[in-house]
Amino acid sequence: MTLLRINHTAPPLLRLRDEMDQLFNEVFEARPFTGFGGFGRRAFPAFNVWEDDTSLFAEAEIPGLTMDDLELVVVGNELTVKGERQDVAREGITHHRRERGVGAFARTLRLPVDIDADKVQATLRDGVLTVTMPKAQAVLPRKIEVKS
Repeated sequence: MTLLRINHTAPPLLRLRDEMDQLFNEVFEARPFTGFGGFGRRAFPAFNVWEDDTSLFAEAEIPGLTMDDLELVVVGNELTVKGERQDVAREGITHHRRERGVGAFARTLRLPVDIDADKVQATLRDGVLTVTMPKAQAVLPRKIEVKS
């Protein structure tokens, strides 16, 4: 876990040291990352995955993208989300900080069970991607009638 210290009243050299400490912590921590060309950054997009009796759900924050910018692929028990955030070219400006990634990304999640790929649905609303993945019939509990 990275602890970020923020002290806006510290002298500039102390703020620089804090930022360098944070940078080294991010570079040398073992975190998965695919996309945006960054080394040592968190995986993008970050997902929450949960399930109920019949489906798995995956949710990710992907601000600034549309469904046209995304490709979702489901095979067996893997969900892959690919996309690209375009860089907005602006002339006559100077960037002081660029923390939002641009470029192509891909993220594959291994799911705990196989899903029915034909029934997967995805929505993107207010920058939140929600993927609903019904479980494959083979993994659903089946009630068996006992005969005497």
